[in-house]
Amino acid sequence: MTKIGEMYQSADWKKEKHVPVIDCPDKVKGDEVFAVSASIGKEVAHPNTIGHHIQWIELFFKPDDSKFVYQVGSFTFSAHGASTEGDDEGPVYTHHGVTASMKIKQPGTLIATSSCNIHGLWENSRKIEIG
Repeated sequence: MTKIGEMYQSADWKKEKHVPVIDCPDKVKGDEVFAVSASIGKEVAHPNTIGHHIQWIELFFKPDDSKFVYQVGSFTFSAHGASTEGDDEGPVYTHHGVTASMKIKQPGTLIATSSCNIHGLWENSRKIEIG
């Protein structure tokens, strides 16, 4: 049986344009709101065309002392240049990056996942401390 977790790919985001990049503080104050950004193609640009684009990014948090993961947000990118004038001629393109506000009560790991319409599922994670 194939499991969805086996389908996720990961690599160094500085060399691979599909890996989600998580930008946030390394340490936050417990129970205070902070910003987390997740994007694709920070060092190596990812295309955003009808034929090749990022479909979505999801952000999760796993507390250190828990086996469970909590979804922070799910973000869908719908505009990739569609137009009655032809593919990639449209007036709007959604950029594959998001910023969410959140707070945590304990240290843990942020996990970002994404989907490229051609190259499949990707993931990355980042540890975050309370201080």
